[in-house]
Amino acid sequence: MIVENNKEEVPFSFYEEKFRELAPEAACSRLTDVKWDGKEFYVNLLGGEYAISHPDYSIRGTDGGAVPPLPCQTFLLRYLLESKTVAWDGQWKTFREMPGGEMYIKPYTGRVLTRAAFTFGTRVAAFKAACEKMGALPLPNGDAGYHFDFIGGYAMRILVWEGDDEFPPNAQVLYTDNFAEGFAAEDRVVAGDILISTIKANM
Repeated sequence: MIVENNKEEVPFSFYEEKFRELAPEAACSRLTDVKWDGKEFYVNLLGGEYAISHPDYSIRGTDGGAVPPLPCQTFLLRYLLESKTVAWDGQWKTFREMPGGEMYIKPYTGRVLTRAAFTFGTRVAAFKAACEKMGALPLPNGDAGYHFDFIGGYAMRILVWEGDDEFPPNAQVLYTDNFAEGFAAEDRVVAGDILISTIKANM
């Protein structure tokens, strides 16, 4: 691969190489939601199913949809390589409340919360329409709030408040508590970024 975007392509290439050595049976034993047919893994992300071939990597949407962006593909590779199925205890956590949250809160705030606030809090009607188009469940919180089944047994909620003359728009993202054990802090940042990017693409 000719590297043109170091920020995205270097990490992807690193995990693509690690993926070649992955034992499919080991991945499926860690991730009960993942299916393996001897040639491809099948993974559901935000309601879309992707088939990922192994050991030579390629990805396709099983419904003929578009291939996800490279950061999303890297996230899926890391999911297959490192994550695991963890039961949800019924609680919701902010990013800051989970391990590593304080360390990564500054990049998380800029990349996820501020971006969500000014992308969706200034266009609440379009935000609602996009979330409903994606099949998300509406919540009674905020000026608009939705529940998303993210991947496997992991879910996320996004709440948005519209700005006015006194206060700027605001947003909060909540994670099921199993994210704390099932994902590294860096992956929780990426999960928030993927959620926002996918909603924005549907607006």
